[in-house]
Amino acid sequence: MKHVSLADAKARLSELVNEAESGQSIEITKRGKVVALLVPAQPQKQPVDVERLRQHLKTMPFQDEPAGEFIRKMRDDERY
Repeated sequence: MKHVSLADAKARLSELVNEAESGQSIEITKRGKVVALLVPAQPQKQPVDVERLRQHLKTMPFQDEPAGEFIRKMRDDERY
């Protein structure tokens, strides 16, 4: 891990961001103490595979009655 003073970080911010983008973590220090950490961003999430999702949904059982009726029955059966 690279250590850089705050004054140096101010002067070379673009360069440090490029280094972080390439995967390096950088500690920014002030008077010898670490005050900030510049780390690579998390990778972007991949798009949803719609076809795979459809195949998965086909394997899931569905209720025969609408959800509203199901909840109403649960509510009424548990009352009193």
